[in-house]
Amino acid sequence: MGDDYTDLDDKNFDKFIKGEKAVIDFWAEWCGPCRILEPNFAEVASEMKDKIKFGKVNIDNNESLSQRFQVRAVPTLIFLNDRQVVNKVSGARSVDDLKRAIEDSFK
Repeated sequence: MGDDYTDLDDKNFDKFIKGEKAVIDFWAEWCGPCRILEPNFAEVASEMKDKIKFGKVNIDNNESLSQRFQVRAVPTLIFLNDRQVVNKVSGARSVDDLKRAIEDSFK
């Protein structure tokens, strides 16, 4: 777990997103684009942690969450506002692209 985001699983996911704005990174250890996204996600989480919660879900360890949110590719970022999906994007993102997606998602 990073200092600015939470590793999520079936046990803590629903409590984490309840009543909150959250960005969840669905990823896998074997995924090259996930490794590219990781430092950018961590940087944005560090900058924005006071406004939005950030979490990560390892799809290999949490298949039910992947199915629940219809994650078909990794990395996939799910943007939630009080449990409701407001946006979903796939693929590695630069820091600026990630910030823009967050701003667009939570207008």
